[in-house]
Amino acid sequence: MVLVLLGTQANDFSRLIKQIEKAIDDGIIDEEVIVQKGVTKYNSKKMQSFDLIPKDQIEYFKENANYIITHGGVGSILSSIKIGKKVIAVPRLKKYGEHVNDHQIQIVEKFAEQGYIIGVTDLTKLEEAIKKIHDFSPKEYKSNTENIVKLIEDFIEKGTKIV
Repeated sequence: MVLVLLGTQANDFSRLIKQIEKAIDDGIIDEEVIVQKGVTKYNSKKMQSFDLIPKDQIEYFKENANYIITHGGVGSILSSIKIGKKVIAVPRLKKYGEHVNDHQIQIVEKFAEQGYIIGVTDLTKLEEAIKKIHDFSPKEYKSNTENIVKLIEDFIEKGTKIV
């Protein structure tokens, strides 16, 4: 099963769904596709789509997905790589009215450069990325939260005043 996460932004991301549908038509994707589409209006009979999926159900789908295709939002990427999933991320672009700016390009490029995901900034290369995903070995994500909490605790314990 392939899970597609389009987030909850107020803008449509039909461009990605149409390209996934093309990958199905071309035989590149030959398994069930489940889509959390948010406000995206495009519907495909080749995918099971939901506007929103309850948290427990989305976690079930994430755990059971062979891989995840997601928009370039940090939350969707992080929540997927934290559980060791293979991820293809595609940024929403301002020029298509998919977001207010192009910050998702930098997010996708950074995660891809570091080896956590396969980034696709040119949708014509999505099928190529899907072909690579099965052999892709993502870098294991390690949170730095504990170190940050320790720094804050040390700071508080020392009684240092912030001016």
